[in-house]
Amino acid sequence: MQVQQNIPLAPLTTLKVGGPARFFTRAEEPGQVLEAVGWAEARKLPLFILGGGSNLVISDAGWPGLVLQIAVAGITQSEQDGKQVFAIGAGVEWDAFVEHAVRMDCGGVECMSGIPGTVGGTPIQNVGAYGQEVSETIRQVEVLDLSSKTVRVLSNEQCGFSYRSSIFNQSERGHFIVLRVSYALAPGAAPHLEYADLKKVFAGKTAPSLAATREAVRQIRRSKAMLIVPGDPDACSAGSFFKNPIVTKQQWQEISARPAARGENVPSFPGANGQLKVSAAWLVEHAGFRRGYTRGNAGISSKHALAIVNRGAATAAEVVALQQEVQERVFDAFGVQLAPEPVFVGFD
Repeated sequence: MQVQQNIPLAPLTTLKVGGPARFFTRAEEPGQVLEAVGWAEARKLPLFILGGGSNLVISDAGWPGLVLQIAVAGITQSEQDGKQVFAIGAGVEWDAFVEHAVRMDCGGVECMSGIPGTVGGTPIQNVGAYGQEVSETIRQVEVLDLSSKTVRVLSNEQCGFSYRSSIFNQSERGHFIVLRVSYALAPGAAPHLEYADLKKVFAGKTAPSLAATREAVRQIRRSKAMLIVPGDPDACSAGSFFKNPIVTKQQWQEISARPAARGENVPSFPGANGQLKVSAAWLVEHAGFRRGYTRGNAGISSKHALAIVNRGAATAAEVVALQQEVQERVFDAFGVQLAPEPVFVGFD
């Protein structure tokens, strides 16, 4: 294990803000992960686990302890119960795995093409997009249990998945480090075409292949600056900054009746247990934020109202100030408290 000191963290994130790590190391195998954990504990240092840096806001002060970047690699494939099961190292880039799965003609993750970050982060927030969630295809998650210092395998049910959440970011936050994730995908499956923009792309055409669906998703994401494209000023972000609120049918009606809704029904999508997921992007725009809005060096993407972007020299404090402004105005307009999606690191 090689430990470095005072390593800038901003370049390791997609938002490009934040201060340095007092100590930093990369682990390419589970044994190195355990060694790093022991190193931090022996020195009574706080530990932060870094993946692809795509869903993070790191404070301007940085991290006072050890940042451990998980770089466990490798993809293996086997057949189980009629499914193709892929066991993927937590450090593998998520989109590289999706591309591999599609190339193997295995369906179940194609609509999550283009999402930045690594495989290890996907079960933590139950990553999803365009009608698919990883909880639908995860078979098991291999973790390091920090209390027992042993490697455990958790089933899908044990992960406690719900909308953008799991035990890893809720009841068991900080208790596990994800090492590998196994996905059970369907060979020869038809692509999942539930998302409205995808339906529009293929309307009147023959059934698309998984590869065509993947490319369409990537193009849609590019049009909304949700694809990391070097040089695109709207792509320097942490992705969608706010979760879609989950409300009852009555709450949805009350939100739609607010003056700020301008006589429109708030766009919504079916959620669990008869509830509705309300479009956070619609709420942001109808609370008075235009796309391209700026506050200091932070701003809202000119292509998508949910993305807070770094205009080139933003600080974490500027990003948080804009986040709070959006939350306050949405609450004033609709009585809805938007919950941020990124993980905040190094803040008091």
